[in-house]
Order: sequence, then structure tokens, then C-alpha cells
Amino acid sequence: MIAAISVREGLPYNIYAAYLMPYGSDKKHETISSDFYRFDLDFRSFISSLEDEMDRRRVIDRKDKRERAILVSASTKPKYELEDSMEELKELAVSSDVIVLDAVIQRVKDLNPKYLLGEGKLKDLVINAMDKGATLLIFDQDLSPSQIRAIGETTELKVIDRSQLILDIFARRAHSRDGKVQVELAQLKYMLPRLTGKGTAMSRLTGGIGGRGPGEMKLEIDRRRIRERITRLEKELDTLSEARKQRKQRRVGKGIPIVSIIGYTNAGKSTLLNTLTKSATIVEDKMFATLDTASRRLRFPKEREVIITDTVGFIRDLPKDLMAAFKSTLEELEDADLLLHLVDISNPRFEQQILSVENILSDLKIKDKPRFIVFNKTDKVLKDEVKNIALRYDALAVSAVNPDSLEPLLKAIEQRIWESQ
Repeated sequence: MIAAISVREGLPYNIYAAYLMPYGSDKKHETISSDFYRFDLDFRSFISSLEDEMDRRRVIDRKDKRERAILVSASTKPKYELEDSMEELKELAVSSDVIVLDAVIQRVKDLNPKYLLGEGKLKDLVINAMDKGATLLIFDQDLSPSQIRAIGETTELKVIDRSQLILDIFARRAHSRDGKVQVELAQLKYMLPRLTGKGTAMSRLTGGIGGRGPGEMKLEIDRRRIRERITRLEKELDTLSEARKQRKQRRVGKGIPIVSIIGYTNAGKSTLLNTLTKSATIVEDKMFATLDTASRRLRFPKEREVIITDTVGFIRDLPKDLMAAFKSTLEELEDADLLLHLVDISNPRFEQQILSVENILSDLKIKDKPRFIVFNKTDKVLKDEVKNIALRYDALAVSAVNPDSLEPLLKAIEQRIWESQ
């Protein structure tokens, strides 16, 4: 609630007040005007009952301690691109156990250098956040440290961007020493430029979404100590990388072909590995459920076998620090004899996802590696549609949860590896 008092001849004259209305009301706010001396309102009781009504109208229970977020996107790109990207951001938020209250998209002619959004839209966002009880704003675009600070100070909410959300998911999912070192390294490199002149905006990042994992303890450490920590982690990563190379050389020495399953996050790579090899790697219907590379042996007739590996999922615009940190893991793809590019055919954005994976393969300089596309989750799409899409991409179609559908894939792997030699 906000109030203003007008003055006449040096004395209070009229009072004007405005307050937010509960979520779902016909009007977003209500106003009161009265003679100052006749104005009678028990503010504490009025606001208390208003907030109780707001809590009753909200879908989310206040006792639920999870972060409640409004997703925000502001860009000069076409609207359909922004909407596609926003859908992916929602999936990422849900993967990080965030309750998504609303999504706001603004297509702008020119980006606001201070707030990204227009100032009018930002004010609407503040009212929307109060109305719905949001605790967090997640931006689909990467924000500069000064933008995070300015938006945080204006909205009085915690503000994170897409990169920070992805880092948070990685911090939750890293289990191996390799994964933990890589995630901590990426977090520290992300935080380093954001530690300068930190005030209330940065203090909001000390816990929860965007501050989880090894990074949250580092916010109070000065830049010099963070740099020292980064140097130590990079040395440890080199050591771990050497150990991986030795394991790799032993495999190569035995002459066992390597098949790597690659693809966009949540395409079903771990499920395919489990079904092919009758193993039990972690499987969840969430983005980045697998961060640690898993390798299993797959036996074929005539006493032949391959090593089949499941890699970390790709995603468009993967944060640069994260890409650099995971490069050593992704370098294992260089030694693969064959890449299976797994694609979720049920995802409406599968064409953009194929393109994103192709771009990452180019960045890793392994685009010329032998590979073919395998469409997964065919049980969720009409048969005729699957057939037409597979023909268009000269691809195989499987359902990783159905072992009977994998026979053509096994034959294709056998043919590509042994009959092409």
C-alpha cells in the first residue's frame, strides 16, 4: 500500500491511498481518497486481512519453501524464437525444483542497457511478483553484473540468468570427482566478475537457486583467493584428464571399438544405454539428469563387442565457462569410432535441438566423425509422422524403453563398425 497527502496553507488537506488487490481480482489495485481529518483506517488490521486474502487466492502454499519464480525474456529476436526459448527455460526451472508462477516475454526494438526490459514493463513485473508471491526472477538472457544489481535493487527480488540456472542444475547433479571439479570451476569463473562492489543484489544470491553447491561458500572470499582456487581446480582437472587418457589408451590398446551416444539434454541417452546393456545408470525425466560419463560393454555375435558411452547432454547457448570446464569430458568423443546422435522426436523443438548439437560438434572440431541420427521416444508420436521424419533425416527410429525396437539400431552399429572396415 502507498499513500500521499496533499497540503493546503501548510496543513494536511486530502489523503490518497492505493493498494494491490488479491490475485484473480477484476482490478489489479484499488484506490481510496478522503479528507485527511476524516480518514479512518486501522492499517495493521487492514493489511493483515489483505495479505491473508492474497495468500488464500495464491495457488502456491506459503509453507512450500521452494523458490517461486517469474521467468522473463527480453530480446530483439522474433517472437516465436523467444517463445521456444522460454519453454526450454521452464523445463530448466522445473529441473532445478523451482515453482514457475508466470512467464513474461517482451520483444523490444532496443534493449535497455540498465534493465534489459523497458522501465514500464519492469514496474509491471514488480506488481506481478508481489501479486503472485514470487521470490525469484529468472532471465532467459545472460545479464551483466550491473544489470543483475540494478534489477535486484529495483524489484527487491533475487535475480539470476539462464547460465546461473544451468550452473545450479549441474551443481545438484554432479556426483563424480570429475563432475564436481568441473562444476565448481565453472561456478567460480562465473562469479569472479560479479564479486565487485557487491551489495544487497549479490547478498540475495548467498543461498538457494543460483547459489547452490561449491559456489555459495565462495561469495565472501576475495578475488585473489578465488583465483588461487581456480588455479588449483584447473591443475586437479588436468590430473583427472591424464587418468582418463590412460584408461582410454588401455581401451584403444585392446582394440575395442567405442560408440558414444550424444544428443540434446533429456533425449533419453541414459535410458538407451541401460536398455542396450541391461545396466542401471541414473534415469530421470529432467534436463541434465546425467553429468558423469558412463561406459558399458555391449556384446555382439561372433564374440565381438563395443564400449558404449553416455555423455553429458548438450543444450543451446551452453554457458562458456561450463563448456570450457566440460571440454575435457567431451574430448572423449574424439576417440569414438561412431557417434549415435539421439533426438527426442516427441519434442516440438527437435529441429532446433539437432542444429544446436551440430553447432557444438563443430565447436569441438569433431563434426566429421562418423555418426547417424537416431530418433527416440517414438511411442509418443504417430507412426506415419515418425516414418516421414526418419526418411527426411535418413535416420533410424526407436523407443529406448522398448528393447524390441532396438534390433535395427544394433544391426546398423554392427554394419558401421565392422562391415565398413
